[in-house]
Amino acid sequence: MLTKEQNEKLTRVGPGTAMGSLLRRYWYPVAFQRDLDKWPIRKVRLLGEDFALWKQPNGGYGIVQERCPHRHASLVHGIVEDDGLRCGYHGWKFDCEGACIDQPAEPEKSVFKNNIKAFAGKAEPMGGMVWVYIGPDPAPALPRFDVYVDDGFKDVGHAMLPCNWLQIMENSVDPHHVEWLHGNYFRFIGEQKGFVAPAGFQKKHVKVGFDPMEWGILKRRVLEGNTEEMDDWAIGHPLVFPYCMRVGGSGIEQMQIRVPIDDTHTWALFYSNHRPIGLTEFPDQIYPESYEYKWLDDDGEHIVDYIEGQDVMAWVTQGDITDRTAEHIGKSDTGVVMLRRMFRQQMALVEDGNDPTVGFTRQEHDRIELPCEKTKFGLNFLEFALAWLDMGSSRYSPAIDTLKKLHTDAAAIRGDVPGRDDMEVPGQ
Repeated sequence: MLTKEQNEKLTRVGPGTAMGSLLRRYWYPVAFQRDLDKWPIRKVRLLGEDFALWKQPNGGYGIVQERCPHRHASLVHGIVEDDGLRCGYHGWKFDCEGACIDQPAEPEKSVFKNNIKAFAGKAEPMGGMVWVYIGPDPAPALPRFDVYVDDGFKDVGHAMLPCNWLQIMENSVDPHHVEWLHGNYFRFIGEQKGFVAPAGFQKKHVKVGFDPMEWGILKRRVLEGNTEEMDDWAIGHPLVFPYCMRVGGSGIEQMQIRVPIDDTHTWALFYSNHRPIGLTEFPDQIYPESYEYKWLDDDGEHIVDYIEGQDVMAWVTQGDITDRTAEHIGKSDTGVVMLRRMFRQQMALVEDGNDPTVGFTRQEHDRIELPCEKTKFGLNFLEFALAWLDMGSSRYSPAIDTLKKLHTDAAAIRGDVPGRDDMEVPGQ
């Protein structure tokens, strides 16, 4: 149980807040590159602030405060030029650093523009998305995690959810919810609606573990009938501080991304890279397939007959910001307690003028590999992959048939036999 003040400190992300100051030290995806190819300017909202994001003619990207410093018209309705973004109202132009470089109606010899500066962040493309940094200089390096940069066939499900990002992140260090929400509850839903829920999720957790690491918290589990030698414990998977979780298995590598739009809205993405063992070539893609997954039906009721829909139900029904003053934390919530402590420690570092020490790097790199299990719950690769596709957010993907074929073809190459959990995994 937290006090009201503690809950406020952990959940408020706007300018000047302790959590907002911490979160501004990291990079966030805010748009798909495909969308900026269609129209070169987009409004984006991040951490309670509004910005204009634009694609430069040279292929780079810029991000600047939405309101023009002149008379506050929106720069989202501006003009993209070679050297900057020009306001559509009076033509003031700003470069990628936020400097005002032209004021057409001012006297020719005026130096007025030299005193005008808009707030500007930094923007870079990676993995088919545009990532931005809106914190203090110098900016850290953009972490190029394996999911985003490895070869494979990629799809991204996304939706805007009406709840605070932290209650989503706490779910990432709550392994026991898997056997209940995705196991027993899923089975109950299946019995009522006449389908068979995935049996692997119904296994009881007999042991869980959490280890602090460079990028966040490594989560491990042992399920009933499994051993500590299996991937779920021997490797595990990480909560990637401060707003992601790396999961996967059976040739599906996924980053779950929870972008804090403001205190009560989160852009929740499931970024998947399909690279099943056995395949070395994948269908051509310029950008990942992107689609919105549904979480409410036509009557406004939660859709709970798939895995991520169940998660969304649990997150959103807690309220826009869950009241942690009324919760009752038990021993099974060890991971949640650890995460809250990590946030408090990192906030304190930033408040003292230091860089965060978790999930933060200034070292430039081409790729960061994160630990993540390959064999999930000890299950057969193909059966787990097909269940993931049919019972997960990818069922809404326009590429669902391509995804199923990839995993089926890879299984044929491996000699994988549905129903057998003892297949040798090449390279393991």
